[in-house]
Amino acid sequence: MRYVMAIDQGTSSSRCMLYDLDGNTQAVAQREIRQIFPEPGWVEHDPEEIWQTQAAVCLDAMRQLNLQPADIAGIGITNQRETVVVWDRKNGKPIYNAIVWQDRRTTEHCARLKAAGCEQNVQVKTGLLLDPYFSATKIRWILEHVDGALDKARQGELAFGTIDSWLVWKMTRGELHITDVTNASRTLLFNIDTLNWDQELLDLFEIPAAMLPEVKSSSECYGLMRDPLIGEGIPIAAIVGDQQASLFGQLCVEPGMAKCTYGTGSFLVMNTGSEKIVSNHRLLTTIAWKIGERIDYALEGSVFVAGAAIQWLRDELHLFADAGDSENLAASVSDNGGVYFVPAFTGLGAPFWDPAARGAIFGLTRGTTAAHIARAALESVAFQVDDILRILAADSGRPISQLRVDGGVAANQFLVQFQSDISALKVVRPAYLETTALGAAYLAGIAVGVWTLEELANRWRADRFFHGTMPVEEIESHEKQWRKAVERVRNWAE
Repeated sequence: MRYVMAIDQGTSSSRCMLYDLDGNTQAVAQREIRQIFPEPGWVEHDPEEIWQTQAAVCLDAMRQLNLQPADIAGIGITNQRETVVVWDRKNGKPIYNAIVWQDRRTTEHCARLKAAGCEQNVQVKTGLLLDPYFSATKIRWILEHVDGALDKARQGELAFGTIDSWLVWKMTRGELHITDVTNASRTLLFNIDTLNWDQELLDLFEIPAAMLPEVKSSSECYGLMRDPLIGEGIPIAAIVGDQQASLFGQLCVEPGMAKCTYGTGSFLVMNTGSEKIVSNHRLLTTIAWKIGERIDYALEGSVFVAGAAIQWLRDELHLFADAGDSENLAASVSDNGGVYFVPAFTGLGAPFWDPAARGAIFGLTRGTTAAHIARAALESVAFQVDDILRILAADSGRPISQLRVDGGVAANQFLVQFQSDISALKVVRPAYLETTALGAAYLAGIAVGVWTLEELANRWRADRFFHGTMPVEEIESHEKQWRKAVERVRNWAE
């Protein structure tokens, strides 16, 4: 058995990576998935398309190396979190499209619960806040809007899952209905102290317990692949939400270590070890992973729109043909020309948690060029991350001196240098940027005995260090204008 497979089902694509026993990438396959926008603020995916593309890339990757199932030691799954699928247990068919984590349709439901004074208890039990980002109100929306769904759910005929659960169900042909603690901890239904689904929360959101998957650790052999096309008999050995997978792939395994993944959104996560820190500034407390009996917790800040802003400039405004071109365009001007871009396309995440915010570009003049707008878009990613960095240090009581970065957008030299400048800290980019899939592979490898945690901890390698050089006066000027711009977009769609 010479390889470990990582399934990486993300917001914009399904991918499969194959790693050799030294942790080196030997095959990569990827297919995009359609983004469905039925109404403003709504974001959906086709669950069957998710499965079909994921199965296809697994086959593509295996064919690149001419592998048989016996060549693969185990499969690790990592996935977009909070996205909801509800399907019929009898026929395995989804009763509605997957409602994606970015979706805002349950904003009013969350507002009603907040007004009723429910948020504090929810935060204590789950580490989360009442926001449409999370899974519970999405599940409830499907039960309310699909004919007969609620009755079927009460009778145990429907299954709910985040994307990991849906994939495992398909991979095992309905034998396993499971999730892991990291994905469960993002639903608003899971108590992160007791490590169980919480009946009080199920009652609050009016969700039948019969729908829920069994919760497992992040690294164990759950069962075997049953799909004859991909290959029967391969152990399914890890499940982990994408941001926790990235934290593990960056080998941030000690308390105080932090990483930021720059992808569709940006997600800043700090390992807090066995200590569950409740944020005083509206960050999230979440489970980093469970390996054996060991539980690690984390603090997290979520930026909903990062790379998606660059995609928007490319696809809707046609400022450049390739997302990578944004770097040269931004660097072609010496500053942003007074332009500030708040990409609140799906509201604002941490620390504002404002689903009614909307995107805006400020400071436009007749002298504004495409380059200024591109630069402002990249700077906006760093500004949002910097907001979270400051709060993370305050909540944890630990100053952050180093930030490990990854994700596709972290290849953008301009962005990473600006992050280092505006946050006045050392930013470290690893030799391997795709740490999400790598984290899932590492956890699967631990479960099947390929690696130990101690061996992995020595594997991380830096590619480049970025050091902040921006004068304090310039940092303060940027921060002042950024805060002003953010205040202008808040509650826009109230």
